[in-house]
Amino acid sequence: MDSVHLPRRLLLAGIGSAAVATVTGCESHRATSSTPRPTSSPGPSGTSGGGEAALRRKIASLLVVGFRGTQAPNWIIKAVRDGLGGVILFDEDLETRSVRNIRSPEQVTRLVKSLKDASPGPLIVSIDQEGGRTSRLKPSNGFPTTKSEAEIGAENSPSATRDWARGLVASLTRIGVNLNYAPVVDLNINPDSRAIGKLGRSFSADPDVVVNNATEEIQAHRAAGVKTSLKHFPGSGSAAGNTDFEVVDVSDTWREVELEPFQRLIQAGLADSVMAAHVLNKQLDPAYPASLSTATVTDLLRGRLGWRGPVVSDDMQAVAITERYGAAEAVALASRAGLDLLVFANQQVYNARVVEETVDAIIDLVRTGRLTEDRIDQSVARVNSLRPKR
Repeated sequence: MDSVHLPRRLLLAGIGSAAVATVTGCESHRATSSTPRPTSSPGPSGTSGGGEAALRRKIASLLVVGFRGTQAPNWIIKAVRDGLGGVILFDEDLETRSVRNIRSPEQVTRLVKSLKDASPGPLIVSIDQEGGRTSRLKPSNGFPTTKSEAEIGAENSPSATRDWARGLVASLTRIGVNLNYAPVVDLNINPDSRAIGKLGRSFSADPDVVVNNATEEIQAHRAAGVKTSLKHFPGSGSAAGNTDFEVVDVSDTWREVELEPFQRLIQAGLADSVMAAHVLNKQLDPAYPASLSTATVTDLLRGRLGWRGPVVSDDMQAVAITERYGAAEAVALASRAGLDLLVFANQQVYNARVVEETVDAIIDLVRTGRLTEDRIDQSVARVNSLRPKR
């Protein structure tokens, strides 16, 4: 990869050359807080090393999966019992256009409890609750209306942002969600973007406004024990399209300033996780989308920006990925790139065997030497930082 020339104010103290992590290598060093050191037995269910069964549980703990039903279907309950790392909730099923997981506060609270009760350890229960149009909890299923990030950024009032964020979080804690894929810290570079700008998903084109409002939102989540995810790294604000439905290339529109919100929030210790985007950005990697790019995730995010915590995928079944890569190859590339938590929304396609098929694919990577168990242990240790204490 050609060197990435960051804006002068991004070249903060403590960030220099870093060791490059690969699927068989070591972690880069970070100037801020570090990740728990992995051990030989980091699975959420307490399984210790040795044997394929234990390895399968470790791998399963690195997956988040979506499912259909306002009650948990048998296959997802079995997956949770067998060590699945987490689930993701949706209001609507994209294929059937019917209610998916959320009909009312009381119903979804029971659903979440049934999943947590089935889990042998702390289960990640995740959602996209950004506010505005990107809200899974909304008036039509019994939750309060929420302003969008664009509306909040236009106000740019710390007290108003704080109140808004507390309202978001109150809905999450009411039903038992413990990981919110928010805030969006993309800069609103292209207001006509079908992925960000037109949906009101960005606080602003101004990095200061984005960082200030994201800070309030993250602090409100943390106060309630809910983890967050900065998205979509390395920046999707200039994207014309939406990677859920098409391949999106930002090579000619992406600007280095888009890294600034991620950089500043990481340095401030405000990142719980970072979500890697599926955008193709040839300024950073001529061949692979960001989520499958070692140059972007390991060299840039972990190396130059110093992030040592968990890196989360956007939906691994998004068209931007499936149109070019098979499921097994995408998982292999994501693991090589440095991702830790793989999300399968089960929206673009619905596959009740996605957990076992993905675990099988990663087991094969280990058997053939493309991935080491030590690398899996590193990811388990990082992902464990997202799990609720219980």
